[in-house]
Amino acid sequence: MQDEIRKIIEGLGEDPSREGLKDTPTRVEKSLKFLTEGYSKNIDDVIGGAIFEEDYNELVLVKDIEIYSLCEHHLLPFVGKAHVGYIPDKRVIGLSKIARVVDMFARRLQLQERLTKEIVEALQDKLQPKGVAVIIEAEHYCMKMRGVEKQNSKMVTSAMRGSFLKDIRSREEFLKLASR
Repeated sequence: MQDEIRKIIEGLGEDPSREGLKDTPTRVEKSLKFLTEGYSKNIDDVIGGAIFEEDYNELVLVKDIEIYSLCEHHLLPFVGKAHVGYIPDKRVIGLSKIARVVDMFARRLQLQERLTKEIVEALQDKLQPKGVAVIIEAEHYCMKMRGVEKQNSKMVTSAMRGSFLKDIRSREEFLKLASR
Protein backbone atom coordinates (compact mmCIF):
# COMPACT_ATOMS: atom_id res chain seq x y z
CA MET A 1 0.00 0.00 0.00
CA GLN A 2 2.84 2.39 0.80
CA ASP A 3 4.27 2.10 -2.72
CA GLU A 4 0.88 2.99 -4.16
CA ILE A 5 0.58 5.98 -1.84
CA ARG A 6 4.00 7.18 -3.00
CA LYS A 7 2.75 6.93 -6.60
CA ILE A 8 -0.31 9.00 -5.70
CA ILE A 9 1.91 11.67 -4.12
CA GLU A 10 4.05 11.72 -7.26
CA GLY A 11 0.91 11.87 -9.41
CA LEU A 12 -0.09 15.00 -7.52
CA GLY A 13 3.21 16.60 -8.54
CA GLU A 14 4.98 16.22 -5.22
CA ASP A 15 8.23 14.57 -4.22
CA PRO A 16 7.45 11.73 -1.79
CA SER A 17 11.07 11.76 -0.57
CA ARG A 18 11.03 15.36 0.67
CA GLU A 19 11.22 15.92 4.42
CA GLY A 20 7.52 16.56 5.09
CA LEU A 21 6.32 13.67 2.93
CA LYS A 22 8.88 10.91 3.45
CA ASP A 23 6.89 9.20 6.23
CA THR A 24 3.47 10.04 4.75
CA PRO A 25 2.93 6.66 3.02
CA THR A 26 3.37 4.87 6.35
CA ARG A 27 1.05 7.29 8.16
CA VAL A 28 -1.61 7.10 5.43
CA GLU A 29 -1.54 3.30 5.46
CA LYS A 30 -1.98 3.23 9.26
CA SER A 31 -4.73 5.83 9.04
CA LEU A 32 -6.66 3.97 6.33
CA LYS A 33 -6.39 0.68 8.21
CA PHE A 34 -7.75 2.36 11.35
CA LEU A 35 -10.55 4.12 9.48
CA THR A 36 -11.63 0.84 7.86
CA GLU A 37 -11.10 -1.53 10.79
CA GLY A 38 -14.79 -2.45 10.62
CA TYR A 39 -13.94 -4.96 7.90
CA SER A 40 -11.97 -7.01 10.42
CA LYS A 41 -14.88 -7.19 12.90
CA ASN A 42 -18.10 -9.15 12.97
CA ILE A 43 -21.32 -8.54 14.82
CA ASP A 44 -21.05 -11.57 17.10
CA ASP A 45 -17.63 -10.54 18.39
CA VAL A 46 -18.70 -6.91 18.80
CA ILE A 47 -21.78 -7.83 20.85
CA GLY A 48 -20.17 -10.77 22.64
CA GLY A 49 -22.26 -11.94 25.57
CA ALA A 50 -23.85 -8.54 26.19
CA ILE A 51 -27.46 -9.49 25.48
CA PHE A 52 -29.39 -9.95 28.70
CA GLU A 53 -32.81 -11.29 29.61
CA GLU A 54 -34.81 -8.41 31.09
CA ASP A 55 -38.54 -7.88 31.47
CA TYR A 56 -38.54 -4.42 29.89
CA ASN A 57 -40.64 -3.47 26.89
CA GLU A 58 -40.42 0.33 26.63
CA LEU A 59 -38.29 2.44 24.29
CA VAL A 60 -34.52 2.37 24.78
CA LEU A 61 -32.76 5.20 22.93
CA VAL A 62 -29.08 5.95 22.59
CA LYS A 63 -28.66 9.25 20.82
CA ASP A 64 -25.84 11.41 19.52
CA ILE A 65 -23.48 8.49 18.85
CA GLU A 66 -20.62 10.04 16.89
CA ILE A 67 -20.10 8.69 13.39
CA TYR A 68 -16.85 8.91 11.45
CA SER A 69 -16.87 7.17 8.09
CA LEU A 70 -15.42 7.38 4.60
CA CYS A 71 -17.60 7.93 1.56
CA GLU A 72 -16.93 5.06 -0.83
CA HIS A 73 -17.21 7.35 -3.86
CA HIS A 74 -14.48 9.86 -2.97
CA LEU A 75 -12.74 8.41 0.11
CA LEU A 76 -13.58 11.64 1.90
CA PRO A 77 -15.02 11.65 5.41
CA PHE A 78 -18.58 12.01 6.44
CA VAL A 79 -19.18 12.79 10.09
CA GLY A 80 -22.25 13.11 12.19
CA LYS A 81 -24.34 11.30 14.74
CA ALA A 82 -26.60 8.30 14.99
CA HIS A 83 -29.70 7.88 17.12
CA VAL A 84 -30.52 4.23 17.78
CA GLY A 85 -33.69 3.09 19.50
CA TYR A 86 -35.33 -0.23 20.14
CA ILE A 87 -38.25 -1.70 22.02
CA PRO A 88 -37.05 -4.86 23.76
CA ASP A 89 -38.91 -8.13 23.76
CA LYS A 90 -37.49 -9.46 27.03
CA ARG A 91 -33.88 -8.95 25.84
CA VAL A 92 -31.68 -5.87 26.21
CA ILE A 93 -28.18 -5.16 25.00
CA GLY A 94 -25.30 -3.57 26.89
CA LEU A 95 -25.29 0.17 26.25
CA SER A 96 -21.76 0.41 24.86
CA LYS A 97 -22.47 -2.39 22.40
CA ILE A 98 -24.89 -0.18 20.47
CA ALA A 99 -22.12 2.37 19.90
CA ARG A 100 -19.72 -0.44 18.96
CA VAL A 101 -22.17 -1.80 16.38
CA VAL A 102 -22.46 1.69 14.88
CA ASP A 103 -18.65 2.00 14.78
CA MET A 104 -18.18 -1.44 13.23
CA PHE A 105 -20.30 -0.51 10.22
CA ALA A 106 -19.11 3.12 10.05
CA ARG A 107 -15.46 2.03 9.91
CA ARG A 108 -15.85 0.75 6.36
CA LEU A 109 -16.08 2.46 3.00
CA GLN A 110 -19.71 3.45 3.15
CA LEU A 111 -22.82 5.09 1.87
CA GLN A 112 -24.90 6.69 4.61
CA GLU A 113 -28.00 4.92 3.36
CA ARG A 114 -26.32 1.51 3.62
CA LEU A 115 -24.82 2.34 7.01
CA THR A 116 -28.27 3.16 8.41
CA LYS A 117 -29.74 -0.05 7.04
CA GLU A 118 -26.86 -2.25 8.25
CA ILE A 119 -27.19 -0.98 11.82
CA VAL A 120 -30.95 -1.47 12.01
CA GLU A 121 -30.79 -4.94 10.43
CA ALA A 122 -27.96 -6.15 12.67
CA LEU A 123 -29.78 -5.07 15.83
CA GLN A 124 -33.07 -6.54 14.59
CA ASP A 125 -31.35 -9.84 13.86
CA LYS A 126 -29.38 -10.11 17.11
CA LEU A 127 -31.91 -8.70 19.61
CA GLN A 128 -35.16 -9.73 17.95
CA PRO A 129 -36.89 -6.78 19.61
CA LYS A 130 -40.39 -5.53 19.02
CA GLY A 131 -38.87 -2.77 16.91
CA VAL A 132 -35.65 -1.00 15.98
CA ALA A 133 -35.13 2.49 14.59
CA VAL A 134 -32.01 4.33 13.43
CA ILE A 135 -31.56 7.92 12.30
CA ILE A 136 -28.23 9.19 11.03
CA GLU A 137 -27.50 12.83 10.29
CA ALA A 138 -24.11 13.61 8.79
CA GLU A 139 -22.07 16.18 6.94
CA HIS A 140 -20.32 14.88 3.86
CA TYR A 141 -16.96 16.39 3.01
CA CYS A 142 -17.41 15.44 -0.64
CA MET A 143 -20.10 18.14 -0.64
CA LYS A 144 -18.24 20.58 1.60
CA MET A 145 -14.71 20.48 0.13
CA ARG A 146 -15.34 19.76 -3.55
CA GLY A 147 -18.17 19.62 -6.04
CA VAL A 148 -21.02 21.88 -4.99
CA GLU A 149 -19.16 23.15 -1.88
CA LYS A 150 -22.25 23.46 0.31
CA GLN A 151 -20.92 24.07 3.81
CA ASN A 152 -24.12 23.77 5.84
CA SER A 153 -25.80 20.80 4.22
CA LYS A 154 -26.57 17.64 6.16
CA MET A 155 -27.92 14.32 5.02
CA VAL A 156 -30.49 12.56 7.19
CA THR A 157 -31.36 8.90 6.75
CA SER A 158 -33.65 6.64 8.74
CA ALA A 159 -34.49 2.98 8.87
CA MET A 160 -37.18 1.37 10.98
CA ARG A 161 -38.33 -2.14 11.64
CA GLY A 162 -41.13 -3.82 13.57
CA SER A 163 -43.30 -1.72 15.84
CA PHE A 164 -41.76 1.54 14.60
CA LEU A 165 -43.35 0.80 11.23
CA LYS A 166 -46.65 -0.49 12.58
CA ASP A 167 -47.34 1.74 15.59
CA ILE A 168 -47.42 5.50 14.96
CA ARG A 169 -47.10 6.20 18.71
CA SER A 170 -43.79 4.30 18.93
CA ARG A 171 -42.51 6.06 15.85
CA GLU A 172 -43.54 9.50 17.15
CA GLU A 173 -41.95 8.86 20.56
CA PHE A 174 -38.67 7.85 18.93
CA LEU A 175 -38.65 10.83 16.56
CA LYS A 176 -39.53 13.27 19.34
CA LEU A 177 -36.83 12.02 21.73
CA ALA A 178 -34.19 11.69 18.99
CA SER A 179 -34.72 15.29 17.88
CA ARG A 180 -34.26 16.85 21.33
